[in-house]
Amino acid sequence: MEKNKLDRFINKYSLAGNANSVKWKSDNNKLLTSFVTEDKSLLGQVSVNNFEFEDCELGIYATDQLQKLLNVLSDNVKLSLNKFGEKPLSLGMKNDSIAVDFVLSDLSVIPEPPKMKKIPGFETKIKIDSSFINAFIKGKGALPDSNSFTVINDNGSCKIVIGYSNTTTNRVSIDVDCTNCDITSNISFNADLFKEILNANKECTNAVLEISNEGLAKINFKVDDFDAIYYMVANQEVD
Repeated sequence: MEKNKLDRFINKYSLAGNANSVKWKSDNNKLLTSFVTEDKSLLGQVSVNNFEFEDCELGIYATDQLQKLLNVLSDNVKLSLNKFGEKPLSLGMKNDSIAVDFVLSDLSVIPEPPKMKKIPGFETKIKIDSSFINAFIKGKGALPDSNSFTVINDNGSCKIVIGYSNTTTNRVSIDVDCTNCDITSNISFNADLFKEILNANKECTNAVLEISNEGLAKINFKVDDFDAIYYMVANQEVD
């Protein structure tokens, strides 16, 4: 299989190390994982179709170590499982003359992401395209110490502001295309995590950021064999 496909899968859930311990489930040529960040402000699910591997569930305790091992290999890799009886012990990865092994963890030591008990209605829907993705990533890069972005209702039109504050500050304001803009008060989210979400999914040119006045945001990226969905919990409101 192409190493790039596995790299993309990992990047979409690990988000530059923000989600490191997960369970992989391989079933009927589909690879799936659910995850939550350490601060519990972001949870999500990533899946990829046409992933040819045996049906199994694997404990990936240190995704960062797995990525380092995967980087040793070139473009095409062959995956295998080393087992004791029916229990997977390690994930083997090989291409040409190089082989690496990644030790798997017991599933019981992998934290289970919380279930969404109630998903509210999303009153505001913002179009996410390549132009927005590039603008947000560059804007966050220009303001590395700004940890939040704020969604503002500007007379019926939405604006996303990196570095928003009641006082005069350095900031980046991005006008966005809304199909609905029904935000009743300013809502802020983690800008660092959102930047990593966009970085991991920037090949997708058509998505929608949905925002609830109850303080939850949702974004779903679907491109070729990948389906990635993220839920972000709002920071303390900034008015």
